[in-house]
Formats: sequence, structure tokens, C-alpha cells
Amino acid sequence: MATIYSTDRLVIRDWTLEQADLDRVFEIYSRTEVARFLAAPLLPLREPAGAAEMVRRWHARNATFGDGFGIWAVQRRDDGLVVGTVMLKPLPGVDEAKLTDDIEVGWHLDPECWGHGYATEAARGAVERGFALGVKELYAVVAPDNEASMRVARRLGMTPVGRRRDWYGGIEVETFHLARP
Repeated sequence: MATIYSTDRLVIRDWTLEQADLDRVFEIYSRTEVARFLAAPLLPLREPAGAAEMVRRWHARNATFGDGFGIWAVQRRDDGLVVGTVMLKPLPGVDEAKLTDDIEVGWHLDPECWGHGYATEAARGAVERGFALGVKELYAVVAPDNEASMRVARRLGMTPVGRRRDWYGGIEVETFHLARP
């Protein structure tokens, strides 16, 4: 498992098809507390086999994003527990078939791991990575009722720009913006 980047408490790496990762994907994405904020038709996962399909889709998407971008596992350094997902990737457009030039930083965490600063720490590392890659501006898109994720975006220094329908099939999302310093 190659490290993509790391922070003081976290290692960000590719998701694998190893059973431990699949168990964590299922645990996180079968939770209604997570799925309700994601406009994904296959969520919440109902069967453990869905976790492998999800990881395979992430791997396929990562291959289309370009070097430096992806959807990755967030693993605690101290005990190796995978606490969630962080992403740095092009946003899909209204038709979802074509990627836009807009780059998203995003996060999904196991509810058991909420409130420990992991989302902010992992996303801050993704922001730094994006700017180091030359990205000029980043977006976070958040379900309108996801106050916790809006707080994470603000902690990252992102500015709220209101609701938009430019991405993810045209669903309405609260949008946050951060320009490279």
C-alpha cells in the first residue's frame, strides 16, 4: 500500500481489495448517516460484496483523473484503523459523463470517527497536495443539510459561495471555494 501523503496522525493511501479495506468500506458506506449526504444511487451499501465493486469503481475513476488526483483511504497512524475517505479529483459535470476542470476536495468518514478532526486534517493535506500540483482553485460540495461538512470546509479556509447545480448530475449542493494563495 503506497502512501499518497501523510499528516501528523493520518496516512492517506489507495483503497485496496484486501478484506480489511473491504470491511471498512462496507462499514462506512452502509451507514445511513453517511449515505444520506451522498447523492449516490448505490448507497447505502446493503451487501458486503458491494464494497469490492465500490473500490473497483474508485480505482477506475482514479485512472481517469490524472496523476496526483484520486479517491483514497484515510488511515490512523497509531492503530491502523481506516476512518474514512478523502478525495482530490475533478468534479463530474451536470451530465456526469464528462469531468469538468473544477477540482474537488472532499471527505467521507465513519460516524464513529466524527468529531476528532480527521476530516479537516485529511482534507487539509489534500488541499496542500492540490496546490502543490498547480491547481489554482479548489471546491468543496456539500449536501445542503450537512452542517458538519460545512464546518470542515470553513476550517480549511474555504469561502461559501452559495448553492450551485454545476456538478454531479445537477443536484443542488452548498459550494465552498478556496483559491491558491
